[in-house]
Amino acid sequence: MHIPIKRSRTNQVIGGVIAGFCEKYGWNPAVGRVLYVVLSLTPAFPGIIVYLVLWLLMEQPD
Repeated sequence: MHIPIKRSRTNQVIGGVIAGFCEKYGWNPAVGRVLYVVLSLTPAFPGIIVYLVLWLLMEQPD
């Protein structure tokens, strides 16, 4: 099972997951990363687990 969004090769910090979503939807990657960090600090959003699962499910960059 894969998500039809590719991880970013050119704008990655760790795995390119957040930048891949930002490239797909036309967002600024810095804003996406800040939003991800803010959501990860809330107790209802398990940020590390979600990131790792998305890293496994997203397609490899070309």
